[in-house]
Amino acid sequence: MSTSKTTILRRTFKGIVVSDKMEKTIVVRVDRTVVHPKYGKRYVRSQKYHVHDEGKAHHVGETVSFQECRPYSKTKRWRVVNAS
Repeated sequence: MSTSKTTILRRTFKGIVVSDKMEKTIVVRVDRTVVHPKYGKRYVRSQKYHVHDEGKAHHVGETVSFQECRPYSKTKRWRVVNAS
């Protein structure tokens, strides 16, 4: 019997920290450009994610990369990978 190691593919995003006022949690805004289906105009859509930051190392204005992980709380399912 052979044991195979399965690789879990996790989504990774990069965004800007917009809030660091919580304990061990930062709020990161991810912007993406969308093209309107009919008119072809490009516009920016953004979404905010609650990200786990164990050491409170990241502050407002920094760019961070984060990936999905196990649920830490009701809204927090992401953790910081590194800062750019």
